[in-house]
Amino acid sequence: MTDTRALDTRALATGAIDTEADRALKAKHRAMWALGDYPTLAAEIIADLGLALVRASAMRPGDRVLDVAAGAGNAAIPAALAGSRVVASDLTPELLEHGQRQAAARGAELEWHVADAEALPYADGEFDTVVSCVGVMFAPHHQVAADELVRVCRPGGTIALLSWTPSGFIGQMFATMKPFAPAPPPGAQPPPLWGTEDHVRTLLGDRVTDTTATREHLTVDHFGQPEEFRDYFKARYGPTIAVYRAIADDPEKVAALDRDLADLARRHDRGTTTTSMQWEYLLFTARKNP
Repeated sequence: MTDTRALDTRALATGAIDTEADRALKAKHRAMWALGDYPTLAAEIIADLGLALVRASAMRPGDRVLDVAAGAGNAAIPAALAGSRVVASDLTPELLEHGQRQAAARGAELEWHVADAEALPYADGEFDTVVSCVGVMFAPHHQVAADELVRVCRPGGTIALLSWTPSGFIGQMFATMKPFAPAPPPGAQPPPLWGTEDHVRTLLGDRVTDTTATREHLTVDHFGQPEEFRDYFKARYGPTIAVYRAIADDPEKVAALDRDLADLARRHDRGTTTTSMQWEYLLFTARKNP
């Protein structure tokens, strides 16, 4: 196990990451994901994604599985219930604590570790399957995180990733919030890039084989009106809450972001009596070279 001070020593050795800046950034990320109520959002809106990732990874009972940036266990808990020996790791302890309660209520047994996706505290080749469900995509240094995914997977093991696409609804939500958000720190890359097949192939490189990449859609019809989507995310989703806090002293910007987020949901609405949206994601699987 590790904490928010954990750093990838390989990246540090090459000077790719500034130690103090990285510690500050990880502390900021940890605090952001503790805002609001992401576990409830994950359970009410995107619960099906975890099971989709478990199925795509073709993990078997008894397999040693690592869920990276697991949050409250959206993929880790279904994997454990399917019989795998699961470790759920995440930077934010508050999410893991909620996940532990969910797992206990559902009768799932697994380990929960506070860990940085860019400095996983596990041995080389320790896991049969390494997965991440809209999680590792939020690690700021994509290549460092990808290197860790490959490192801890055994030769011949499976890496399975589910990420929001740039052109899909959540990718467009981040694009909508970007003009209102503080500038990202140097070197940090946009999360939705993980939803681009070419980007993921480049990150994993020739260290993997038997790759598959499919674009899928999650139907979201939880909200009666576009404004309900906006207010739900304003109250529960850490990245959205953080952007609103950054502009809290500017009522005009708050009103503009309110309008833009509702308009985004309205443009994606395919429903009649309720707001029904299709949220696109990339499901990517690969096998680590033997």
